[in-house]
Amino acid sequence: MHNRSIGGRTVSAIGLGAMPMSIEGRPDRSRATATVHAALDEGITLIDTADAYHRDADEVGHNESLIAEALAAAKTAGDGVLVATKGGHLRPGDGTWTLDGRPEYLKRACEESLSRLGVEAIGLYQFHRPDPGVDYAESVGALAELLDEGKILMAGISNADPDQIRSAHKVLGGRLASVQNQFSPKFRSSEPELRLCEELGVAFLPWSPLGGIREAADLGSRYSAFAAVAETRGVSPQRVCLAWMLAKSPVVVPIPGSSRPETVHDSALGADLQLSDEEIARLDRA
Repeated sequence: MHNRSIGGRTVSAIGLGAMPMSIEGRPDRSRATATVHAALDEGITLIDTADAYHRDADEVGHNESLIAEALAAAKTAGDGVLVATKGGHLRPGDGTWTLDGRPEYLKRACEESLSRLGVEAIGLYQFHRPDPGVDYAESVGALAELLDEGKILMAGISNADPDQIRSAHKVLGGRLASVQNQFSPKFRSSEPELRLCEELGVAFLPWSPLGGIREAADLGSRYSAFAAVAETRGVSPQRVCLAWMLAKSPVVVPIPGSSRPETVHDSALGADLQLSDEEIARLDRA
């Protein structure tokens, strides 16, 4: 597994998005645990979670607790793994998502995440999504305070536009470690944010890099160029997609979601697939 960097911390070039293990359609606990352990076996050292990754209203933090338990049960006890979590998004239990970017809420949510993860400091804590009802700088200011207090080791933001990235970078005094935005063959409008992260030396973490839970399996049938390159290389279109993303910039660290050990294995191999300039150009045009 090749490596990348987030805030000076070395991580695997491919991460594990843990959301599918806790929301609607989630696997049973044993398969979820097996998926996390498969990721560790593949050399994956970045796991992305959030307090809002749950299904029912009364199980906030389900995914964080699952990840903590799986790491504790692993033979390596999760040594060297960076667990990235988020706050500021909520799920009331009816399938919808709501927002709370108030600084006092984010600080309280961080404390609760610390408890569920069973750590003294969260490796990477991210503001999950901008709240239109709260000044963005005030929300990010809560992360700056958490950094200063030693509650978190690195701070990141998610679902941010270029102006918000610049604002967070300023509020955090140059300590912005990551930006987690949607980016995939289907959703390419985050290219300006990716390039800004490259300019600032901030890690860019594409979420739903394969198109999301419902469409990831059909990536090849939806995008013929990815299928064609995959057929030539004798690999899956999903693996080609992750290799394409990694080739776009050294700050990119995709976090494909998974709930099965088999998909973790295929995703991890995307870090070792080297595409030619011609193949990359073809996929850029797809």
